[in-house]
Amino acid sequence: MHALTRTARMTGLFYLGNAITGVLGFLIVRPQLFAADDPDATLANLLTHESLARSGVALELGMVVTQTLAAVWFYRLFRTADTAAASGIAVFGLVNATVGLMSAALLATAVGISADPVGDAAANVQVLYLVSDNLWGVGALFFGLWLIPMGWCVLRSGWMPRTLGWVLVGGGAGYVLSAFLRYLAPDAQVIAEALAYPASVGEFWMVGYLLVRGVRRHALDEAPPTVHTPTPATS
Repeated sequence: MHALTRTARMTGLFYLGNAITGVLGFLIVRPQLFAADDPDATLANLLTHESLARSGVALELGMVVTQTLAAVWFYRLFRTADTAAASGIAVFGLVNATVGLMSAALLATAVGISADPVGDAAANVQVLYLVSDNLWGVGALFFGLWLIPMGWCVLRSGWMPRTLGWVLVGGGAGYVLSAFLRYLAPDAQVIAEALAYPASVGEFWMVGYLLVRGVRRHALDEAPPTVHTPTPATS
């Protein structure tokens, strides 16, 4: 297997892991534990489903690991196409991972307080979940920002369909706008969610393309036999 294809497939694998842990943690586990308008219910859920709550923390840590690895491997994949844009993917992706790390710490603290109460346990765990929720809300800025240079690298390299590149750029811009809209117009959440849909389409398309195709054939013909950086000679 060509080194560029191998890098593309590894990137897709890490990106898929990020998507799976994100869906399981944020869309499946969290709603079963966090009752937005009822602190007592949130505390009861944490006590009744402690294993599930701890799994939620583990899934957020999984998001951190896979997001970090995906960011690094995207840089490795696209650095010869556009170093600046590839660096943008890596930097913005690592900011995403930092948001996830902070959120995981908040959720772990909530689980700890539910088992060993400090002050008003119900109020405390509710605040921790609310802060975690808003971390993801403001973090949408960088979830969108990392898609824009990703799409630009697709367009510059020609290694993937140009339509995919434009979907990623447009989806990233929509994601950034949705982060502002969430707080500027809280009654327009339907519009904010709709703005994020193109980003989801672009991300899953990118994952599928990396895993199934890797890169287009002409990229392999043009690329050097290895994408590893040579080790400087030592005197």
